[in-house]
Amino acid sequence: MITMEEIQKVTQHLRKTFSNDKIRIQPPQKPDHPIEVFILDEFIGVLHRDEDEGEVSYDLNIAIIAEDLQ
Repeated sequence: MITMEEIQKVTQHLRKTFSNDKIRIQPPQKPDHPIEVFILDEFIGVLHRDEDEGEVSYDLNIAIIAEDLQ
């Protein structure tokens, strides 16, 4: 499970990396719900926390629907 402190750190990292202070991460409503990432009110993806042998990483999965490309 991802903590609020981790959410804040990842949010700041994404904002800095993409030069966009409109990025926000929505904490899950329930423990088994996904962690959603938004730019303003537009949903852009899901954040996952992975821990392997004591090392923690965060994966941001962004899906682009083909019809949105037109």
